[in-house]
Amino acid sequence: MAKVKVTLIKGLAGKNPGNKKTVITMGLRKIGQSKIYEKTPQIEGMLRKVGYLVRVEEQ
Repeated sequence: MAKVKVTLIKGLAGKNPGNKKTVITMGLRKIGQSKIYEKTPQIEGMLRKVGYLVRVEEQ
């Protein structure tokens, strides 16, 4: 399965509480922090929800 690298590019201060929880659930807490995930429907849904806060790169 394909992998995606997700990097937090904007801070969470003042953002929608649901979106903040989604980003924290993905393990991103600091600007510039990255994680690599398998590209699953669950991850794709999270990325659609918080796409304006993160940068996504195909691996």
